[in-house]
Amino acid sequence: MRHFYWILALTLVLGACGKEEAAQPAADEPAASVEQVAEEATAEQPADAADEVVEIVEESAAEPAPEEQEIVLAQADAPAAPAEWKYREGAHYARLVPAQPTLGSPDKVEVAEFFYYLCPHCDTFEAVINGWAENKPANARFVQIPTMWNNLLLLHARMYYTMEVLARNGVIADRAEVHRTIFDEIHRRGNRLTSEASIKRLFARFEVNEAEFDRVWNSFEVDQKLRVAQDLARRYSVKSTPTIVVNGKYRTGASEAGSYPNLLELIDELVLRESLR
Repeated sequence: MRHFYWILALTLVLGACGKEEAAQPAADEPAASVEQVAEEATAEQPADAADEVVEIVEESAAEPAPEEQEIVLAQADAPAAPAEWKYREGAHYARLVPAQPTLGSPDKVEVAEFFYYLCPHCDTFEAVINGWAENKPANARFVQIPTMWNNLLLLHARMYYTMEVLARNGVIADRAEVHRTIFDEIHRRGNRLTSEASIKRLFARFEVNEAEFDRVWNSFEVDQKLRVAQDLARRYSVKSTPTIVVNGKYRTGASEAGSYPNLLELIDELVLRESLR
């Protein structure tokens, strides 16, 4: 698998998509306005929907309970620090001070990729990071977070979280297939998915009926996921994609690491650093 990454690195031009490069909606299919999305996201919600709120985990919550700490210390195969770290703060990654919240619970070291569907570098990196995720350390969790720098990216972020909820509810059988199809639709078929109607047609190909799509698309849960994603991007100071953030503490990317293979090694090293805490 590593050999594959080295070959891939030699054939790709590494880069990142920044805020200024984020594509604007096509004129014939206008995306939802920021005011419209903000109005939807801040509308008063039913009381019983609060149970579905996605909570970000503050760093202070990551401290284990005393009994959990004893179990960790009793493990004979606990990871050991190398004699010398290969990658350096300031050169290959930036430390976030203070440490920021993470999307999931503190039981695992979170590796978050910030991306957007129109970004060609994210499209290329998708296969690379998926290969890492299939063989990631047992104590690591991989999540993807869409960036929302303009109206079209905001529309695509809503599409991403609608897909995520539909997959969790069993309406979409293969989330990974839909995710990959979206990248292919944009980068290989020229369909930029610039409207809710075009997205709905794509989901229909995966047997998502219109009523189920509308229910999730306009749900409080998706609105909340969008708010959390926007907050994390701000906290992490994400200005380009793909960007990797490890456990709310370390921010990096292929440009800083030097190549995709180096980036995967760096991710493993940062996960190990967090595992030794």
